[in-house]
Amino acid sequence: MLYAEIEISSFLKARRAALDPADLGLPGGVNRRRVRGLRREEVAQLAGISVDYYTRIEQGRAPAISDSVLDAIARALRLSGGEVTYLRNIAVPRRPAADCCAVPARGQTVRPEIRQVLDAMAATVPALVIGRGLDILAWNTLGGRIAFDLEALAPDRRNTALLVFLDPAARALHPDWEAKAVEVVGNLRADSGRHPDDLRICEVVNELLAHSPDFRRIWETQSVHECLRGTKRILHPHVGELDVTFESFRLSTDPDQALVTYTAPRGSETERRIRELGALTDPVLTA
Repeated sequence: MLYAEIEISSFLKARRAALDPADLGLPGGVNRRRVRGLRREEVAQLAGISVDYYTRIEQGRAPAISDSVLDAIARALRLSGGEVTYLRNIAVPRRPAADCCAVPARGQTVRPEIRQVLDAMAATVPALVIGRGLDILAWNTLGGRIAFDLEALAPDRRNTALLVFLDPAARALHPDWEAKAVEVVGNLRADSGRHPDDLRICEVVNELLAHSPDFRRIWETQSVHECLRGTKRILHPHVGELDVTFESFRLSTDPDQALVTYTAPRGSETERRIRELGALTDPVLTA
């Protein structure tokens, strides 16, 4: 059976375990707590619902949960905006586990107009299009060279999560690898919440659970944080260290896709090295 079924139970347990009762003004109690974080009855009290109802929600036995109740639970658990969205996505009634991920993978096609945008930036801005399950669907010349040699990879390996956790070059390329790994897992979990039955997402998650202990460790924290912008360091084997800013732009007509760009301040050493990367005629890049 595929593991990637979305479980509200695991998510809610992880989120209440992450809270310190003292931070919420709750007493430690006469008896020592057997588990970390909040008890079910404390979450129910903070949310203003009965303990029985909250227990049924956490166990996945509540067939229909109103928005107001979800909002109350989100407030009680101090959920972030991304976590609230994720909770809403997984709170709908699930099909039986045997049917998990039974929905065939839908084709992911990048529109010609978006490919034109990639080409227009090809000389100066590394850019990629990321689809469901963090598949890398399209790129310009610099985007295909900034870290991994995308042209040299098989189509089913052109996936951000698979590369970060399974490619042996990933830790050398990303000196801040742990932060990168947490970012990737947060993005992948958010995507799985939006598309819980998508076959490609299930394939990626299950392969990583089977082959990467680090992925399993981070995935099981139930962290949901969709990172759409920030900075990162890349230790490129041919042009040296790149300190870039990345921005992700959701495509309005293709909401499952995001255009990701990498830039550096004008006149910076990274900008010079990006130009150098583009000038390489036949680079032997990391596969």
